Formats: sequence, structure tokens, C-alpha cells
Amino acid sequence: MTATGVVVEPDFAHLIRLTDDTGLFEHARHAIVRRQHGYCTDDVARGLVVVTREPAPSIALARLAECYLSFLTHAQDGAGAFHNRLGHDRRWSDAPGLGDWWGRALWGLGTAAARSRLPWVRDDARAAFALGATRRSPAPRAMAFAGLGAAEVLRADPGDAAAAALLTDAAAAVGVCGEDPSWPWPDDRLTYANAALAEVVIAAGDLGDDDRMLATGLRMLRWLHGAQLVDGQLSVVPAAGWRKGAARARYDQQPIEVTALADACATAAAATGDPSWQAGVRQAVDWFLGANDAGTPMWDPATGGGYDGLTPEGPNLNQGAESTLALIATLQHARRLA
Repeated sequence: MTATGVVVEPDFAHLIRLTDDTGLFEHARHAIVRRQHGYCTDDVARGLVVVTREPAPSIALARLAECYLSFLTHAQDGAGAFHNRLGHDRRWSDAPGLGDWWGRALWGLGTAAARSRLPWVRDDARAAFALGATRRSPAPRAMAFAGLGAAEVLRADPGDAAAAALLTDAAAAVGVCGEDPSWPWPDDRLTYANAALAEVVIAAGDLGDDDRMLATGLRMLRWLHGAQLVDGQLSVVPAAGWRKGAARARYDQQPIEVTALADACATAAAATGDPSWQAGVRQAVDWFLGANDAGTPMWDPATGGGYDGLTPEGPNLNQGAESTLALIATLQHARRLA
């Protein structure tokens, strides 16, 4: 539900359009799939998150879950790392690694293991998650994404020691916040998916009964949310990032920032029982519906696709996987509020 009370249901039509029997294509020109760019684990993992979040998935969404899970288990090697890029020729163009795609794969697998309505999907996802959870990445964001998958597993099974250890390590990887109250963040620069760092700290504090860690994560998120508000609506950190003490560019804003904030605010609301956090979710939905710096919708109701970025000239009308998944994930939160 938005600030005006409007409820927009998640539309999976474009996600289905972007998916074939192998996986989820990364890019589109407008709403037309660009097959030459192939698939990536990053997006397939995001896809598994949103389709297994659905409380009553259709046969079509169950088919997507099967496709995405099959892709991720194919991408995983025997040591728990993952390939990221698969060409349309069905050949991997990279070696298995522990970058962001590893973390997102564990987020997708953890969500499927905890939430899928299909027992065999839960079982296979849990096994792949368990293997991946034996590894650790040197990249804080990769660890944060993996930690969010671990949090999903722990909500379903509080006794899972491997998930608990991964979540603890993920929160530690985020780093220690500085003492400057005007910049209570563990890094001097905001880049991408920033709210995921705060969210994993909140989840670790909540699920680990660590009130101090929970308070730290909430403080991070409160500052980040406030720093991205202009006249009561979201103006998120653009793709170029924002360094402490520097002027912040206004564009190119990415949907991933908006949905990361919605995810984090929803987690904060659930952890604290404080409904004021729901304002961030509503503002995220409103950003897609047109309450943004350009005053323009960031999705196409005719296709169900999300636009790829907000530029000075308006939306980038390409409707790739990342932006479409960001739209769907944000609308899922809004439906729960309604």
C-alpha cells in the first residue's frame, strides 16, 4: 500500500517473458529479451527470492522456481562457490567464485529453503545452501547477501548452526560504524545495495538476541533512509555512489537501491514491531509509481517490467531482470502492508 492507499499487485508477466528453460536473461531492449547477453547467477538468485516469497504461487511461478533452482545448482561447484555468467550457448564464461553472485545465490537458496511451498524445492535448496554456507567471501556485500539467506534459514529453523555462523560472520564483515554522527556508516562511501548492509546487521541482532547489534543496524538504516529523502520522497544514492563530504549526484538512480531499502525497512519493522518503519516501504513503492525526482513512473503496466534507471531525461525504458525483480520485490512488501 502506498501513501495514497493505492495497492499495485506484483505482476510476473515480464519475468516470465525474460525466462526460458535454462534461466533468466539479464538484459532487455525495452521489453524485448536481449539473448546475446546471456544469463547471470546474480539475477537468477534474485528471481528465486521473489518467486519463493509468493504465498500462493501459480503453476507458472512454481515452474520459475524449478528453473531458477536448477540454474543455481548447476552454477555451484563441489566446494560451494558459483559461476556467475552463462552465455546463450550454455557455456560458462567465468570460473567459480565468491563474489556478489555467491552471496545472492545463498540468499536465493536460503529463501527457497525457508519459504517454498514445494517440499522438493525446499530440500534441494537447503542442500545447496548448506554447501555454499561453508565458504566465506572477502567482499562485505557478498557476505551481507549471503547473511540474508542465512537469516531466512534461521527463521524457519533456529537450530541451524551453519546458518547462524554465516549470519554472525556476515554482520561482522559489514564493519564498524564511525563515530561521526553525521555519517554513522562503516565505510566513507555509499555504493550499491547499501541498505542490505544495515539489514543484515539488524537480522543478526534480532535472530541472535543481541540488542546492541540490533540497535547498530537500526541506527545505520535510520540514517540511510533519512539521507535519501527529499521533501518526503525517495531520492536514492545513484550508480556513481556518494562519498562522505562530497556533493551527491542526483542521477542515475537504480531500482536496486529502492528495493534494498524496502527490504531493510520491512525487516526492521518485523524485528522491532515498530510500524513507523513501514513508511520506508511505502516510499519505495511510491518511487516506482512516480514519487521520485523526475515525477515519472518507473515501470510499465503494459508489460509488468521495471525500468532500468532514472536519468535526467526520465526513465531508461529498458526492462532488464534486475529492475523488474526490484519492482516485484517492493510490491510484495506493499501487499503485506495492505
